[in-house]
Amino acid sequence: MSEPKASTPTPGDMYKGWLFKWTNYIKGYQRRWFVLSNGLLSYYRTQAEMGHTCRGTINLATANIAVEDSCNFVISNGGAQTYHLKASSEVERQRWITALELAKAKAVRMQAESDDSGDDCSTSSPPPSGQGGGARNSEVQSTLRTLGSKVEDLSTCNDLIAKHGSALQRSLSELEGVRLGGETGDKIRQVTERATLFRITSNAMINACRDFLALAQAHSKRWQKALQAEREQRVRLEETLEQLAKQHNHLERAFRGATVLPASQASPAGEAKGSASVKGDASDEDDENEFFDAMEDVAEFITVPADPKYHKRSGSNISGISSEIGMDDQSLDEQSLASNPESPQSQEVEPVRKRRARIPDKPNYSLNLWSIMKNCIGKELSKIPMPVNFNEPISMLQRLSEDLEYSELLDKGAKCQSALEQLCYVAAFTVSSYSTTVHRTGKPFNPLLGETFELDRLRESGYRSLCEQVSHHPPAAAHHVISERGWTLRQEIAVASKFRGKYLSIMPLGSIHCIFEKSNNHYTWKKVTTTVHNIIVGKLWIDQSGEIDIVNHRTGDRCHLKFAPYSYFSRDVARKVTGVVADKEGKAHFVLSGTWDEKMEFSRVMQSSRGGENGAEGKQKTVYQTLRARELWRKNPLPEGAETMYYFSSLALTLNEPEEGVAPTDSRLRPDQRLMEDGRWEEANVEKQRLEEKQRSVRREREREAARTANSAEEGEQEGTHQDSYKALWFERCEDPATGEATHIYKGGYWEAKEQGSWEACPDIF
Repeated sequence: MSEPKASTPTPGDMYKGWLFKWTNYIKGYQRRWFVLSNGLLSYYRTQAEMGHTCRGTINLATANIAVEDSCNFVISNGGAQTYHLKASSEVERQRWITALELAKAKAVRMQAESDDSGDDCSTSSPPPSGQGGGARNSEVQSTLRTLGSKVEDLSTCNDLIAKHGSALQRSLSELEGVRLGGETGDKIRQVTERATLFRITSNAMINACRDFLALAQAHSKRWQKALQAEREQRVRLEETLEQLAKQHNHLERAFRGATVLPASQASPAGEAKGSASVKGDASDEDDENEFFDAMEDVAEFITVPADPKYHKRSGSNISGISSEIGMDDQSLDEQSLASNPESPQSQEVEPVRKRRARIPDKPNYSLNLWSIMKNCIGKELSKIPMPVNFNEPISMLQRLSEDLEYSELLDKGAKCQSALEQLCYVAAFTVSSYSTTVHRTGKPFNPLLGETFELDRLRESGYRSLCEQVSHHPPAAAHHVISERGWTLRQEIAVASKFRGKYLSIMPLGSIHCIFEKSNNHYTWKKVTTTVHNIIVGKLWIDQSGEIDIVNHRTGDRCHLKFAPYSYFSRDVARKVTGVVADKEGKAHFVLSGTWDEKMEFSRVMQSSRGGENGAEGKQKTVYQTLRARELWRKNPLPEGAETMYYFSSLALTLNEPEEGVAPTDSRLRPDQRLMEDGRWEEANVEKQRLEEKQRSVRREREREAARTANSAEEGEQEGTHQDSYKALWFERCEDPATGEATHIYKGGYWEAKEQGSWEACPDIF
């Protein structure tokens, strides 16, 4: 259910919107419609209740307002009434605090001014459901205009009365001159006196109306000045609030970049919150069934420190635990890893060549996003011609190769004696592949069919990587990496993306395989969904959400990772990832925790049990007793000036660097991508359209050729007369022996062709 957006502060006394109010420990926070008017804060279940049922009202003149944390605040009037409230965001909370403080100051001032006759009535009456201060101002002006027109009407009537009254008196005077009876003369004199009194009364009424209008206009000017001053003050406060919110966000990001609080330090606040006194009124709508308390993602398990006896054991005890866990505890020792001469950490790598550390800064080109995206809702994004303004100067093949930025995790995994510990490093490598996306809101170039990209880091990092675009509709890329340090990585990723109006969902399809030569352990997993928020309005930001199961097909071991979606209401750390490494019997051996944009840690599980706490949907949570957490992976800092270079990492800056000897289909040779990197976006757009049209022409010719072949064959319609008629150059389509899926696997020949410089088989795609 979508939540209506709260109103914004407007000049005047009224402010209204949705807040979450604490009811009790059973129902938690419930969504309520709050109205602030004339120094009173009232709340209702829904907006429809405003006309007949008020659930509660608190007078701000005698209330205290206290801020608890980023989104929570408390309003209390000395014990009789206490409202524990939660806003949807820190900015929204600050707007409410500002409105409440202003209303409280005004209510106190109005209460002190006892000579103001309108105060008692305004503070004792229930809050109206009318307009705010701006609407009141227009209403006053409309009333004054109406009164002025009525006074003008009365003045016209006065002139007519005076005119006709004078005529009547003349007529009566003429009648007095006519000789009539005594009784008739007396009647005429009475009529004359009454006409004179009527004219005097009419003049008095007109003068009183004029005085009333003058007073109303004089007070109106004072009211307008007061309203204008309050409006200007409200605008200044709102601007100050926005600046403070931005500064707070910058400070929070800077703090998060400097250090991340461990869970043991972050938990006391939550425990104190839960152990506080009962919040809210006990009589708060006990008969309500509907509530919106799904604000925080409930953890699937709980970790607690293990018994100290596990930390201090003799050598025999350690080996006893190792046999129970099924691994050698020494492989977890950080000191042993650091002192291991074969460990990748201890090797001093000297790069063969000096790689570039900068690219041209991103130009500041404006673009009307909605004019392009309004016709794209619900369509496959890969079928929509997009200008390079939305892109970053890198192709999807190069973006796929960025997964290798932390290849040293697989190097460490290849040296592990235990398959369970090795699985921890594979899980950390899986999470690390998302760390480069946190600020990367640009769209990679869609590779042309047959396009390739090689990443030769054999002498620096011990691996060679090759990607090839093997399908265009749907777009799919095959990737193969071979490392001299004992592992092989391969994958075929097809991307399905949908534009939903407010956000863009990117769903990677296909499996990733990692095989270690020494142990023959074969791991597979799939990627989670990437969501780009604020497509139309606001600043773009990226989120990763979903679950990943990493399976060792040789041993049956499994690691379940959960990427928690971002929530405004969650007090947990943003971009959180949790996981459990278990053997084929389901027994947990390691607990993983961290964030996909910062670091991952792992803890050895000594004991596990079902806890008595209520978990999600009434299920019991699993409690793991763990040893001290150790760091598996930490993100490398971005290079200096990354914000002007598309937030590229150090590896990403080198991916599009020109190199000699690569295949003529390599992404580095794409002219449109090269022009965009150089800042010549208009030329890049023209070149991009040319390449796409050339690809469509080649595809139509290939389909015609396939149709001619099918017609000439006597066996009937051949399979794959359209897209399947294209055959990848360096990969072949076959059934995967581990998963049974149809996928593209590297068939060899690329690096041999590079050594010989023979690229005759490569198609002309650029």
